Amino acid sequence: MTPDALILTKVGKVYGGRRVLADVNLAFQPARIAAVLGPNGAGKTTLLGILSTLVTPSAGSLRWGNQALARGSLLRARIGYVGHEPGIYGDLTAAENVGLFAALHGVADGAGRASALLARVGLAEARADAPARTFSRGMLQRLALARALIHDPTLLLFDEPAAALDPAGAAWLTQELGAERAAGRTVVLVTHDLAAAAVADQVVILRRGRVVFDETRPGGFGADALRALYKEKTIA
Repeated sequence: MTPDALILTKVGKVYGGRRVLADVNLAFQPARIAAVLGPNGAGKTTLLGILSTLVTPSAGSLRWGNQALARGSLLRARIGYVGHEPGIYGDLTAAENVGLFAALHGVADGAGRASALLARVGLAEARADAPARTFSRGMLQRLALARALIHDPTLLLFDEPAAALDPAGAAWLTQELGAERAAGRTVVLVTHDLAAAAVADQVVILRRGRVVFDETRPGGFGADALRALYKEKTIA
């Protein structure tokens, strides 16, 4: 276990008397991609919300290195989040969207870093004065990633990152996820897309709020093995 591992111990969540997560024990390591899978209602989105500190667990604890991770924690500044809905400001340009978050995080030379990130995600050729509301869904996903990276986070969280991406966009995403792993970041993605999850080193499968599978394979799982595994663990 590395000193900067993100550790969840007996984490649970109850909404209105309904158990969504129960006794979740997990470890997410730097320089790895973890894919969290499971059917609808398994608790995946709730788990991601807890990791982002936007959702407070009803039980258990999270520790990142030697510090507790919770709402209001200074560790939150080290998290980058790309949601299922990109959440981009439609009336702002790409540069303005990323620059706004650079300012919020106090990033030095925010304009320069924003420009470099937009080039990296393939948006350098977008018309400089075009509002984001004119972008395709794939362009918005790219912009959301640039925004999430602006403050150089050490934990990257993705909710259905391959949603609405065409095959070229999905291939780009796989490349980007690998680049973030190579940069030493801890990457956690929640997805229904087993093809997107095939890049992961660690696979976690949730069923009815509980972890039914958690394994790390440094060489990855492969799409066929992952499909068979998912079917085995999620079908009663």
